[in-house]
Amino acid sequence: MPKISNPADLAEICKQIRRHIVTMVGAAKSGHPGGSLSAVEILTTLYWDVLNHDPANPKWEGRDRFILSKGHAAPVLYAVLAECGYTPVETLKTLRKLGSIYQGHPDIRFIPALEASTGSLGEGLSLALGMGLAARLDKASWRTYALLGDGEIQEGQIWEAAMFGAFHKVDNVCAIVDYNRLQLDGAVKDIMELEPLAEKWRAFGWHTLEVDGHNIPALQQAFAEAAATKGQPTCIIAHTIKGKGVSFMEGNPKWHGVAPSPEEVELALKELA
Repeated sequence: MPKISNPADLAEICKQIRRHIVTMVGAAKSGHPGGSLSAVEILTTLYWDVLNHDPANPKWEGRDRFILSKGHAAPVLYAVLAECGYTPVETLKTLRKLGSIYQGHPDIRFIPALEASTGSLGEGLSLALGMGLAARLDKASWRTYALLGDGEIQEGQIWEAAMFGAFHKVDNVCAIVDYNRLQLDGAVKDIMELEPLAEKWRAFGWHTLEVDGHNIPALQQAFAEAAATKGQPTCIIAHTIKGKGVSFMEGNPKWHGVAPSPEEVELALKELA
């Protein structure tokens, strides 16, 4: 797929992705808008500028792999896949409907272009590291990226995987933490504090970067540094805002798993025009 590196062009794509998210979750009357909106710049930068992939050949052996470990943020991934040409844009509004390819969590049975079915939190980093080791065994140059939620990394399996990745020097894997500081029941710091988060990843042996997760040039630079880092896997801690782009959703834990009403969809789309 031809790459787009200009931040202004990528920002325009981000607007369209956000419009899709709001529209599809509103149509479904169900879903997770907040954590989908917070990850838009991350996925847009990956799919349009970083990943080597080909929508005309989804299972191309040389493709880079992406795992949405925080599978409940499926709307952002579906919007990105559709805009890239993997799946139909016109059926995004069938999100969570019976028979739709756009299920509530990514399901490889419905969308073969996915690398894995995800949504059971805590498992995506293990999947990514397994893929990274497979690439090493095959002497292949492709890389694997996994997007983790901040609430998700309270799961113990994440830290087992982190130990494994560093010990085996799986340097073709990059984890990204969508650090919007809110989870299902409220603020992460009130449920189980993660700080000092960067120091934890470094202590586990990962090359660790912190960036503004809505700053496209900063993300581009971080992904380039990750690709250039040898002997260690990389973790990018992306500081984000839950509900980013929609004023009444930003920083409000209500929007973790609540769909906007038709009136709220209209208001959000005006903001995203």
